[in-house]
Amino acid sequence: MAIVGRPNVGKSTLVNAIVGARISITSKKPQTTRFRLLGIATSDEAQIILVDTPGFQTVHRSRLNERMNRAVRDGLAGVDTIVVVMEAGKVDAGDREVIALLPMGTPAIAALNKVDRLRDKARLLPNMAQIASLHDFAAIVPISAEKGSGLDALLVEITRLLPEGDPLYAQDDLTDRDERFLAAEFIREKIFRAFGDEIPYATMVAIDSFGTERGLRRIHASVYVDKASQRAILLGEGGARMKAIGSAARQDMEQLFGGKVFLEIWVRVKSGWADDERMLNRIGY
Repeated sequence: MAIVGRPNVGKSTLVNAIVGARISITSKKPQTTRFRLLGIATSDEAQIILVDTPGFQTVHRSRLNERMNRAVRDGLAGVDTIVVVMEAGKVDAGDREVIALLPMGTPAIAALNKVDRLRDKARLLPNMAQIASLHDFAAIVPISAEKGSGLDALLVEITRLLPEGDPLYAQDDLTDRDERFLAAEFIREKIFRAFGDEIPYATMVAIDSFGTERGLRRIHASVYVDKASQRAILLGEGGARMKAIGSAARQDMEQLFGGKVFLEIWVRVKSGWADDERMLNRIGY
């Protein structure tokens, strides 16, 4: 099942809420998610495999953004159902672009997220009618992924559309991504949450080495930026800001991985990394 939508509508928050663990990073900034990721939620009734995708957008142009949009298109292929996440109370051009990508013959559900922030609830019914006119959705479900409301109703609709079959993953699997990938994502999440509009989008995180010794995970990572001035901002005075980011990321890793983590982060300058094929290939974009 694919989770799609324009940037900043809460796709990753919804994936985490359904899986029951923070496997996909989140922030209030658009396009926090850059990678395709599987979330796995197993219950007595069903195993739901969720494909979390980047926000589809056509404003910014780079090889990185081209690859992110390709991840959205690829995520729509070969799935049994699609959940289109939109913000409750409005439909904008970005939503229409995503709906236009929906393949014929694949059932889709519209999840109207952030309904808890909709002050005028009377707007919800005409909003649902408008969405119903744009596509033949199998269901339209108002939810709040952050608060957890409406998720039971959404899961009922999702489960109803899934084909019968044996589970593809073990009962306790949460994602198809390994700890190395998740470590890089936790670092990137803290950067998105700690800085303004420029720095997060100018950064890339690569794991240089990842090893386990007597239960201790030793992780060495590099954060790449476009300019020397961005490196100085990211480090902060005496490296204090990067130390705080590393500490917060390490705590998240220890909670998810279930063990102690030693984390070392270097900040390096690599101009034009978002258009550098070799760099993008190195980190799996």
